[in-house]
Amino acid sequence: MFRTIILLAVAVCAQGFSHHAGVRSSVARSSVRMEGARINQMVDLDSEKVVNTVELDGKKVFCRCWKSGTWPLCDASHVKHNKETGDNVGPLIVTPPKA
Repeated sequence: MFRTIILLAVAVCAQGFSHHAGVRSSVARSSVRMEGARINQMVDLDSEKVVNTVELDGKKVFCRCWKSGTWPLCDASHVKHNKETGDNVGPLIVTPPKA
């Protein structure tokens, strides 16, 4: 069960920034989406696809803005991004199930 939660969390983290690429309501999409714009501007750019595996030993806070210097973990870079762009992106927080 916990492994399923971890895999789901990683999938959500990978997809989490999709709203920044313009996957919002049709009204917002037309004003935000930049066709051909790259979401990931700094993480493992030489790879065809960025995939990471993280073993959880407690609470983890994952980046969804692709701007973290500690990616895939959050370093709060989204705060500056949100102030500069008016966006509202935040991290994905994953905690193990309570025993």
